This record gives sequence, C-alpha cells and structure tokens, in this order.
Amino acid sequence: MKNFKLDKSNWAFVEGWLSIVGNILLFGLKYWAGLATGSIAIIADAWHTLSDSLSSVIVLISAKISKKPADKDHPFGHGRADLISAFIIGMLLLLVAFDFIMKSYKTLQSGESSEFGSIAIFVMITSVVIKELLAQFAYRGAKKTNSKVLKADGWHHRSDAISSLVILVGIFLGPYFWWIDGTLGMIVAFLIGHAAYEIISDSIHSLLGESPSDTIIEELKLSIKEVHDYDMDPHHFHLHVYGDHTELTFHIVLPQNMSIKKAHDIATLLEKVIHEKYGYVSTIHIEPDEA
Repeated sequence: MKNFKLDKSNWAFVEGWLSIVGNILLFGLKYWAGLATGSIAIIADAWHTLSDSLSSVIVLISAKISKKPADKDHPFGHGRADLISAFIIGMLLLLVAFDFIMKSYKTLQSGESSEFGSIAIFVMITSVVIKELLAQFAYRGAKKTNSKVLKADGWHHRSDAISSLVILVGIFLGPYFWWIDGTLGMIVAFLIGHAAYEIISDSIHSLLGESPSDTIIEELKLSIKEVHDYDMDPHHFHLHVYGDHTELTFHIVLPQNMSIKKAHDIATLLEKVIHEKYGYVSTIHIEPDEA
C-alpha cells in the first residue's frame, strides 16, 4: 500500500467500487422510502441511483481495457475504451430519462398524490450529500487524469444529487399541490436527459477527432516558430485522442526548392519539440511555397 498511487486506472478502480457500494445502499434506502410514501418520484430516483451502479461497473471495465498496451490490432493502444464507455453511460442515462418521463406522465394523468414524511426527508438529504461527495471524487479524478469516463460518471452522480434535491423541495410543497410528484419526476427526467446529451456529445466529438482549442493552436505555433526562422505557416491542426496517447496532424509550408532531406530534418525536429513539450506524437504534411 506504501507504493499505491492514484493514476488513471487506479482512480477509476477506486471511484468505481466506491460508487457501486454507495449506490446499492442508497437504492435500498430510496426504494424503501418510495414504497412507504407511494412516491413515483422517489422510486424513479431509486432506480436512477441503481443505474449509477451499472455505469460504475462500466468504469471498472473501461479502466481494465484502457490500461492494456498497444498491440498489432490496436497500434495506438486501448485508450478510447474510456470514450466508448462514456458514450454507453450517456445512452443508459437517456433510457433512464425516458422511463422517468413515462412514469411521471402516468402519475399526472391519474391524478395520484403522495404523502411525504420524515422518512422521505431523511433519505433525500442523505442521498444529496452522498451523491455530491461521489460526484466531487469523480470530477477530481477526471481533472487529474483527463478521463472522460470519470467525468461521465461524475455527471451521473451529480444528476442523481440534483434529482434528489428537486424531490426534497417537492416534499415540502406536496401537501399544497397534488401534481408536484409527477411534475418533479418530469423535471428530474429532463435534468438526466441533459446530462446524457452532454456526455454523448462530448464522447462522439472526441471519437471522431477534434480541432485543438485556439489556445493550444497558438502555443503550438509559437513552439514551431522557435524551431526555424522561416515562416512555415502551420495550419490544418487536428488532434486524435486515444486515452493517454494523442496524435497530432498538421501542415507546414516550406520553400519548393528546399531539398527533401532538409525538409525532412525540419519536420523531424518539429515532431521532437512537440513531443517533448506536449506529449503529442505528430504527423506533419509538407506543402511547397509557390510564391
């Protein structure tokens, strides 16, 4: 244990098991409170919490796969298992949101109301605190390791905390408005749906390849300018992220009468400088200056 260090896979391992244990305990509490009060919103929230356990299992699987080294079939490693897992979690959240909408609609249509008591208040407060703590742990891990699946699981925890908070507010308004339970169920569903959209969109964006931010492009251009006094007009930057491995491609312009060897030496030097400074493996396309 003395040499144990929270790297990317260890963060995912610890976060995954903490989430599974915490979510199962919270599911039991919420489901019991939902049955005791007859609240569709609390029961729906309980299933949302249990779905977090499934997403945490995905986190654990992702950590194991993404840690595998590059091989013949996967020359860039298995880092994108992190992105694929985040996408799966997003799809699970969409299914949960749809289920909540259907159940809440039926509740509103039937005019059912629920009697909330001290049990529900205690369970919802407990849920908000625990889920927010789990979310903060996942976000911290995502920030330190740049893991999208940890960020996605953090969203999952945060959406659960928000849904419990919304229901908690509804508990105090329930005696005055019969429709509050079904309406809150709808609100929770849309919150979860929004989180799912953010996770899926972010995962797809990274899987398809992305342009670096303006800040990174400007930093790269400055680094390139320091290598050679010739204006190489670097452009057409693209990043391809494979977990811990990142591929960068871009174009440069060199004099058309420059020898192939000199152009190659400049490109090789650029690749070396970029790898040392940013950790990117670069592929550079050389264009002739037609001026």
